[in-house]
Amino acid sequence: MKTEEELYEFYQKELMGELKALEAERKRLINKLIIFGVIIAGAAVFFLVPAAKQIHTPVIIFVPIIIGGAIFAFTAHFLSVNYKARFKGEVLERIIKFIDPNLNYKSSDYIDKSTFMMSQIFKTTPNIYNGDDLVWGKAGATQIRFCELNAIYESGSGKNRHQETIFKGLFFIADFNKHFMCRTVVLPDTAEKLFGWLGQKLQEMNIFRGKIVKLDDPEFENMFAVYSDDQIEARYILSPGLMQRISEFREKTGRTVYMSFVGSNVYVAVSFERNLFEPKIFSTILDLEVIREYYADLGLAIGIVDDLNLNTRIWSKE
Repeated sequence: MKTEEELYEFYQKELMGELKALEAERKRLINKLIIFGVIIAGAAVFFLVPAAKQIHTPVIIFVPIIIGGAIFAFTAHFLSVNYKARFKGEVLERIIKFIDPNLNYKSSDYIDKSTFMMSQIFKTTPNIYNGDDLVWGKAGATQIRFCELNAIYESGSGKNRHQETIFKGLFFIADFNKHFMCRTVVLPDTAEKLFGWLGQKLQEMNIFRGKIVKLDDPEFENMFAVYSDDQIEARYILSPGLMQRISEFREKTGRTVYMSFVGSNVYVAVSFERNLFEPKIFSTILDLEVIREYYADLGLAIGIVDDLNLNTRIWSKE
């Protein structure tokens, strides 16, 4: 990763011109949204005042407010599309190239659902699946891909409609330079933390995951539960050094981390509640702290190669 001085110089010399132009566009966008918001609010009041005198059901009074809010949200999204596209093309892509010029970026693209499921990390197949901000290329000697994903399973309809978030966050794939004969999945160890001995037994009974793997690293096992089709290969993959690096990565991110080793790839999923690479409409983008946040999020993903020491080719593909 670059030093703080390099980032500041990049911000001042390479980005400031684009940022000032985008800041002017952002302010024009805010003015449009304020004017439109006043119009919507005025229309809502125009309908509500006479309606309040005649309608005896208070809940109905909120209908114009809900409709007005939906119209405003749709319009705000429509008006901000060009601004967001410019930000990603003129700022975000340049930050990616600043971190590593060998990487490519496409804001509208993302990793497909079949590849997501191929990771074996999540067993539920999403029926609502989208994402954006695909980055791909070679980081050192390692081919990588990552993007932001949102995977949801929706069931029922009407009042019985229910949505379950399978995963939201950063999804990363890298070539591990080793073909695995089995699948090994590293999941957050929530069951044992919540239920202790009973949780451990429930993990062992998880037949859909394969057999649980016992490892000689208490710190790692306190964070993760490992399942594999092959105990020997799983221990071969999860060497003491790699387990330590995975634990350190989990501590560094402070987030829920999933991982799997399938085929010849390592898959890493890092949960985030917020959208990672979207520009903030209602705050300035001229602040260095804003740029530093995008840089840190991108650096987290690209840095997985170094965090897991993937460029050290200790194996050759069979």
